Amino acid sequence: MLIFAFALVIGVALGLLGGGGSILTVPVFTYVAGLDPKVAIASSLPVIAVTSAVGAFGHWRARNVQPRTALIFGGLAMLGGFAGARLAAWLTGAVQMLLFAVIMLGASISMFRPAPEASAATARRLSFGTLLPLGLGVGLLTGLVGVGGGFLIVPALAQLGGLPMHVAVGTSLLVIAMNSAAGTLGYLGQVRFPMALLAPFTALAVGGILIGARLGQSLSQRTLRRGFATLLLLVAAFILFQNRTVVLGAVTASPTATAVLTPR
Repeated sequence: MLIFAFALVIGVALGLLGGGGSILTVPVFTYVAGLDPKVAIASSLPVIAVTSAVGAFGHWRARNVQPRTALIFGGLAMLGGFAGARLAAWLTGAVQMLLFAVIMLGASISMFRPAPEASAATARRLSFGTLLPLGLGVGLLTGLVGVGGGFLIVPALAQLGGLPMHVAVGTSLLVIAMNSAAGTLGYLGQVRFPMALLAPFTALAVGGILIGARLGQSLSQRTLRRGFATLLLLVAAFILFQNRTVVLGAVTASPTATAVLTPR
């Protein structure tokens, strides 16, 4: 039952912040559901794709989505997401989890910063040259480690595009839905998705995002971001601790490798 409670939390986080839910799904699938890390990363993607699509639809109806930016950003992220999922075949699950933990640390640091203030008057169109590296980079991260990238997308849209937070959140959800769907396709044939878990988990996450969207209208975004950043920091530390043998092995392997390569 605990895992399904987490499903609601993940949905609420997506609804409130336009991101963050995907960065919790992988640890939940790995350490609560007991899935293999590689399967957990792949399985997080369809959950986030469906949940974000539902949230994006509500924002679209409320005119909180900038269609051109979402489609260009999302299209580029889909290319990166598919490529990242294919590249993940060359990495072990432990290495993917370490990369995931490092990204979580970066996300927590970025979310401690205050969100930029913007209004409809400051909104502007982002150029293709600006969207290209952002879209491909976010997509690559999604495919490699199963993060939707909302913690990068929302600040980028607000700071570079001058979008109000509610529009940045709505646009981010559409990008995440496209991005995660492409990542899911990239993992087909690599892992077997546990559909008996994913179906009810996704349904509850969808319910959570609807709740989060309503709560977001009345709660302080600054408080939410800082609280969520603290949670990310703690989870990242836990993942690094769980994979400490891999980290220590990499550190101790370096002198050995040097000794082997040093001519006598």
